[in-house]
Amino acid sequence: MKTLAVALLFQLLPVFIWISPAATFQNDSTTSQSLSDSLLTGFPVILDSDTLFLISQASGPVSAEERALAISSRLTTLMENEETIDSLLFQRTSYKDGYYLQYGDKILMAVTEDDILAAGKDGEELADQYLSALKDKVSAYAENHNLFNTLTRGGIFLGVIFILFLIVRFLNQFLNKIIDKLKVKVERHVPNISIRNYHILTQENSLRAIEIFMKVTKIVFLLIFINIALPLMLRLFPSTEGIGKSLLGYILDPLIYIGQGFVGYIPELFTIVVIIVVTRFVIKGLEFFANEIARDRLHIPGFYPEWAKPTFNLIKVILYVFAFIVIFPYLPGSDSPAFQGVSVFLGILISLGSTSAISNIIAGLVIIYMRAFKKGDRVKIGNTVGDVIEKTMLVTRIRTIKNEEVTIPNATILAGNTINYSVESNGPGLILNSSVTIGYDVPWRKVHELLISAAQKTTHVLPEPKPFVLQTSLDDFYVSYQINAYTKTPKKSALIYSDLHSNIQDAFAEAGVEIMSPHYRENREGSLTIPPVHVQNSPDRTNSKS
Repeated sequence: MKTLAVALLFQLLPVFIWISPAATFQNDSTTSQSLSDSLLTGFPVILDSDTLFLISQASGPVSAEERALAISSRLTTLMENEETIDSLLFQRTSYKDGYYLQYGDKILMAVTEDDILAAGKDGEELADQYLSALKDKVSAYAENHNLFNTLTRGGIFLGVIFILFLIVRFLNQFLNKIIDKLKVKVERHVPNISIRNYHILTQENSLRAIEIFMKVTKIVFLLIFINIALPLMLRLFPSTEGIGKSLLGYILDPLIYIGQGFVGYIPELFTIVVIIVVTRFVIKGLEFFANEIARDRLHIPGFYPEWAKPTFNLIKVILYVFAFIVIFPYLPGSDSPAFQGVSVFLGILISLGSTSAISNIIAGLVIIYMRAFKKGDRVKIGNTVGDVIEKTMLVTRIRTIKNEEVTIPNATILAGNTINYSVESNGPGLILNSSVTIGYDVPWRKVHELLISAAQKTTHVLPEPKPFVLQTSLDDFYVSYQINAYTKTPKKSALIYSDLHSNIQDAFAEAGVEIMSPHYRENREGSLTIPPVHVQNSPDRTNSKS
C-alpha cells in the first residue's frame, strides 16, 4: 500500500496544480482557446465550459464583453438555483427594438436591433436560434446533473477504484512470488564474489538489488494503471470533466505526437534500412573473398594471404564510416543545434584523447603490410625475445621463454629493430652460433673437428647443411672460434644452445684441450687446465685467476 500511495501522490500532483487558484486559467483552457479564436467576431456566452453563441455588439453603455459575461452569469445562477428545469418555461418576447429571451419571468438576455443588424438575419430567426441554443444546453446540463446520473457515476467511480485495488493486490502478490523464486535462485546459484577482504558481490546485495528493481517495476505499473484510470474517473463528473480531459491529454498527446513522428519518419527509416542492408551485403561479400585469400584458395599477385584479414577489417571500418555519413542526415534531430553540439564535443574529445592510439593504429597497419612477423614467430623486439601470441591494431603481445607475457605498443616496434628467428624455418634453417677461445698451441683443424662433432651430436641441429666453424679473431692469448649450426626449430633455441655447450665441453675435455675462457695466468709445471677426470696423473700446480 505504501507503493500505491507513492504512485497516487505523483499522479495527483497535476490535479492539485489544476485546482489551485493560480491555475484558474487552465480550467477554462478550452474556453480561452475559443475566446482567442473568436475575438474577431465576438465574445462567447459560456455555460458549463461550453460556448453557446457570441455577442459582438454593445447595448448602450454596456460593452459586448460585459454583456457576454452578464448573460453567462445569469445562466449559471439559473442552473444552480433551479432544482428542475422545464424547457417550456423558455420563451421569446418582443419589445420595441428587439426581443427578450427569458425563463419564466426571469429575463436572461436581450437580442437588440444592433445584434440583428450585425447578424444580417431576421430578428425572430436570430432570437429563436439563441433560444434553441439555450434550451439544448440547459436541458443537457440538467440531465447531466440529475440524481440518477450522479449516483450512476458514483457507482462507476467506486467500481474503477475497486478494480484498481484488485490490480494492485494482484500485482503485489505476483511480484512477491517472483521475488521469492529469485531469492531461492540467488541462494543456490549466485556465489559471493570478493577480492581479498573486499566483497564485490554478495547474496545479500543481490537480493537487495532484486527487491529494489521489483519495487521500481511495481511503481511503474501502478503509474500506468493510474494514468489510465484517473482521467476516466475524473471525466465521470461534470465538475471535474475538464480536469479529466486535460489529464487524458497529458497521456494521449505525447503518444499521438510520438505516433505521428514515427509515421512521418517511416520513409527515412526505409532509406536507413536499405543503406544498412546494402552495406551489410557488401561486407559479407568482401569477407568471403578475404577468407578465400587467407586460406590460400584465391591468389592475387603481390597480395599475401596474411594481408587478407587486416585489409578486410580496414575496408569494413571505412564502409561503416561511409554508411554512417550517408545515414546521418536521415537520423531524427540530426539537424538540431543540440545534436550538432554533442557531435562536435565528441569529435574534440576523440581528437584530444586519441593521439597515441592513432599513432599505434597506424604503426600496426604498417607492421602488418611490412610482414615483419606473424603470430607464432620467435622474435626479438628491443631486449625482449619470445613468441608472438597476439597482434592487434594497438599492441603486440609476446610470451618470453620464461613464460612472461610482454605487451609492446606498435609505435615502439615501428621505431626500433625487430629480429625474426622463424622467417627461415621453411628455408635452409636458422643458424645458431656460439664462440669459444682456444690457445695457439692447439691446431686449428683439431678445434674445427671438435666443434663440428659437438654440434652434430646436438639435438635439433640439422645434419644438412653441415655445421661450420669461423675463426672470428686472433687475440693476444687465444684464437676465437665460432661454431655455426642449422636448425628448423628456432623456438627451442635456448635448449639447443644448452645442449650444444654441454657437448662442446665434453668434446674438448675428452680431447684434452682447454678452453681459454676466462683468461688464465699460470705458472705451469707441465699440468693442463682440464677436468681431473680426464688426467691420469695430475702434478701439483698453482694458478691465479684474473
